[in-house]
Amino acid sequence: MNFPLFLARRVIFKGQRTFSKLIVRVTIGALALAIFAIVLSVAILRGFKGEITAKQRGFFSDIIVTRADVNQTENSPIALSEAHIQEILKIPNVESVSPFATKVGIMNVEGEVEGVLLKGIEHQYDQHYLSRTLVQGDTLHFGSDNADNQLLVSHFLAERLNLTVGESFIMSFVQDNRSRKRKFVVQGIFRTNAEELDRNYVIGSLQLIRRLNNLDDKDAGAYEIRVKNFDNLAETTRAVNEILPQNVHATNIVDQLPDIFNWLKMLDMNDDIIFGLMVIVAVINMISSLLITILERTSMIGMLKALGMLNRDLRKVFLYNSLYLIGYGLLLGNIVTFILYFLQAKTHFFKLDPAIYYIEYVPVSIDMTTVLLLNLSVVVISLLTLFIPSMLITRISPIKTIQFK
Repeated sequence: MNFPLFLARRVIFKGQRTFSKLIVRVTIGALALAIFAIVLSVAILRGFKGEITAKQRGFFSDIIVTRADVNQTENSPIALSEAHIQEILKIPNVESVSPFATKVGIMNVEGEVEGVLLKGIEHQYDQHYLSRTLVQGDTLHFGSDNADNQLLVSHFLAERLNLTVGESFIMSFVQDNRSRKRKFVVQGIFRTNAEELDRNYVIGSLQLIRRLNNLDDKDAGAYEIRVKNFDNLAETTRAVNEILPQNVHATNIVDQLPDIFNWLKMLDMNDDIIFGLMVIVAVINMISSLLITILERTSMIGMLKALGMLNRDLRKVFLYNSLYLIGYGLLLGNIVTFILYFLQAKTHFFKLDPAIYYIEYVPVSIDMTTVLLLNLSVVVISLLTLFIPSMLITRISPIKTIQFK
């Protein structure tokens, strides 16, 4: 029989508390608040980073293959051989390879003009991300007769130019020092909430850009490569560069948008700070609760010592008692956290200003493994910290406590 555990249960469930009752409640509340803040901050940070990363990956892909003499807007045409493409696809982390091109154009709608960058894609292009950003209409239908005249425009441009789905307009392109006009139909309206994307980009057919630039059917401005595991992006980029010809180079999205990804990386510091502060609060409350409980049970400690109970067994009694408080506090905190987590995940109740945060609501994302590790970390740190104040038991003299009683 584990006598320290038995005695701890008696103290917890049967013992009469006096002035320690309030401090125990405060301790449980502090632990619940600590795990609530820790888990929720990690969930929000991961959700936020995931959403921002998904926006950049969805629009710009993971790896871009261009000529080394690329300019800022329209890339010099390249054409990867089928052998190169197949070799890239054999890289374990590569999911797909898609050609695209960009071309500067001027939208003209009833006298209103707007300069944009047309991004042309092919029928094999994965439009899953584009479909997620649509607020009206549909993605490009490459099987239809007017596929080259379809266009996806942003919600910002649609409001700016009073465009609706199905409406047509003229876009002008400069080629060989002369203006070439094409008629387009709004196939869909998307909104990414990223100002750079919504103000500047429209999505159309790569085949149209090939005709405008007098390119061959296999030519493209660049190639997008999507990866399966974003964590291995750098290694995959190096593997792609080893396959490509010397006049072609691959760069990943992290290198292309360093400001955004450095900012996201800095956000990890916020979680570390919150975790540290909440653990400190929890530990201070646990220490206070332990010391008050020891002082309240001084007579019991002296009696048990007089009966021959060892100091280490007495410490176990109070550490078991503390473990119960930790478990109870974490249980309450986790219940409240998951209720709020699933409420936000399903309803998006808490909103954000998309002009500032690129997202319309507070995103949350976390897995059970992370939750268990965070809870276990709080338990281990608390118990290790409580071991030192539990040494106070060794200084209690049984003779003095019995006389005092």
